[in-house]
Amino acid sequence: MNKTFRLYGIIFIITLVLLALLQLNKREVTDWRKNYDVQQKSPFGMYVFNNEADALFNKKLVRVQNSPYKYYGDSIHGVHNIFVFQKHIDQESAKKIMNQVYNGSDAMIVSTVFPELLADTLKFRTGEYVELLDRLKLTDRKFNSDSLLLDKRPSNLVFDSPDKKSEILGFVESDEMMPSANFIKVKWGRGHFYLHSEPLAFTNYYLLKPGSEAYVQHVFSYLPDRETLWFTNATSESSSSPLRFILSQPTLKYAWWLFLGSLAMFVIFNVKRRQRVIPVIHPLQNKSVEFVKSIGNLYLQEGDFHDMMAKKAQYFLNKVRTDLLLDTKVLDEHFTKKLSLKTGNDLTEVEEAVVLISKAQDPSANVTKEELIRMNSLLDNLLR
Repeated sequence: MNKTFRLYGIIFIITLVLLALLQLNKREVTDWRKNYDVQQKSPFGMYVFNNEADALFNKKLVRVQNSPYKYYGDSIHGVHNIFVFQKHIDQESAKKIMNQVYNGSDAMIVSTVFPELLADTLKFRTGEYVELLDRLKLTDRKFNSDSLLLDKRPSNLVFDSPDKKSEILGFVESDEMMPSANFIKVKWGRGHFYLHSEPLAFTNYYLLKPGSEAYVQHVFSYLPDRETLWFTNATSESSSSPLRFILSQPTLKYAWWLFLGSLAMFVIFNVKRRQRVIPVIHPLQNKSVEFVKSIGNLYLQEGDFHDMMAKKAQYFLNKVRTDLLLDTKVLDEHFTKKLSLKTGNDLTEVEEAVVLISKAQDPSANVTKEELIRMNSLLDNLLR
């Protein structure tokens, strides 16, 4: 083992020891944020509710990732239940939900923010109060014994003077305030809206308290026993990654990233020291332009204008046969008219070009520099 590998080994061992000491002295920090995430096991996550939701709705729950506006489109679905939990509802989605409820469906919305369209149509308003300890109860006498004590960060939101057509199903009770409605039922068309203003009651912290799950069961008992669409933001399906267990455990996750980082460092330093010098290979240069210039200068120095005209005419006639599919054996009036039509040039210019071509093909003809320049200009114009 050379000195380089020995040094890498020492650095790796020291890093492992330091990480182990930091991990041993690390205190577990509880995340008390209200995330309402179905994947989170934090106190105010929805992991427990998400796992028990299928049984709660008698295996008739369907999770929908799209918004109500996209899901329903322009059609009316059969009678069903709609469940929305702490999810932003835009105006168009609110219209779709109200349309479904009006045609016989029932919708339960548990949220601290309700769409303005829904509040204006159903004539209810929400208000806040200041309390640190509340108890949620249901108005039905048979559910009176199954209340829920909110001792951690209640939302402090109630329905302020709901419309007379609204039926109060639940309320917040406190020692320092009068009971206020937090769970109401409003009829709309052939269906009903069930509105609950305290999402915390459905989080992990409260569902895991002994006896607290009864309150949640009673809340959902108001919905008919039929298919329920839950418009949620996340899916409950587990990850299909082969590393899902390693990444789900903090200690294994740190070890995995440390291993990848060490491997990357080893590769970088090893390649830097052992890689051979790569020679610079210049690409082959294109000498075509220089060749053409040399040939052109040679013809100019020789002054053989007749030979240059003949080659230019031969090249032009070959292009006419290949591209325009014209017979160039006889350069008569018929050929001239066809060439004029094919190229779209003036007949006079084409006739002049044909005369110069015929002169270039005559080995005994005497040509001048001006005739070469003129023919070159005419043929280039015809080939455009």
